[in-house]
Amino acid sequence: MQIIRSIRSMQAAARKIAGSGKTIGLVPTMGYLHRGHQSLIVRAAKLADVVIASVFVNPSQFGPGEDFKTYPRDEKGDIARIAEALGKKKARTAIVFAPKAIDIYPDDFETWVTVEKLSQTLEGKARPGHFRGVTTIVAKLFNITRPDVVVFGLKDYQQAMVLSRMTRDLGYPIKFVIAPTVREKDGLAMSSRNAYLDDLGRWEATCLYYSLRTAREMVRSGVADTRVLLREMKAVIKATCPSANVDYIAFTDFKTLKPVKTVTTGTICSLAVRVHGVRLIDNLKLA
Repeated sequence: MQIIRSIRSMQAAARKIAGSGKTIGLVPTMGYLHRGHQSLIVRAAKLADVVIASVFVNPSQFGPGEDFKTYPRDEKGDIARIAEALGKKKARTAIVFAPKAIDIYPDDFETWVTVEKLSQTLEGKARPGHFRGVTTIVAKLFNITRPDVVVFGLKDYQQAMVLSRMTRDLGYPIKFVIAPTVREKDGLAMSSRNAYLDDLGRWEATCLYYSLRTAREMVRSGVADTRVLLREMKAVIKATCPSANVDYIAFTDFKTLKPVKTVTTGTICSLAVRVHGVRLIDNLKLA
């Protein structure tokens, strides 16, 4: 496995791979990899000849007072998990791209990529400027690594929708793949931020999935009014984690992110909840 830190070196490697007729699968990450990330890497390996996994904690997607400085980091562990995911044979055709922030964002940096409407709701509303940072870094990674395929996880549903639109609107010749959310046995969506939780917080964090599962079961039993679902989801969250603080619970169309009052085919429920001070997000398609 090759570790590349220089942008120019990564560009040169990508050109060489493309010139040899091989395809590139990119998995952008902020590091501190878990089995969810590994599943994306495995998916990319099935779709491309060479896998590039980026490891970069992107400062521009963190707002004031957020956890950029304390975000968990473990580059050595990340490299080991990437190799584990790919296996010995595939690991020889893998690249870890781990650039420095000063190289990605030099002091005179002033160009940003913005997806207008899709980035203004849910996470975009709760975290102003967040998606501008996400779309800009991913556009830069596309330009640097020249992927044929890119794989993102459904756990960050709105992010996937925003980046899919950016890929289409800017004309990138990239196959955009969204892979299923990987969960713990108790349903908790895997996230690097789960590492912040103590034992009690870890158990109570299941309130997100319990509430989503409750909503889906209610829909399957015939309830379609999102107001009814919302009330029950909040009750489930409070019953599981009395100290939980709900940022939002939203019912939207899967593709457009437009809010809906009645659940129909294609409705997804997304939520953000603070559990013991840790902000977690999750989602589930209801119909």
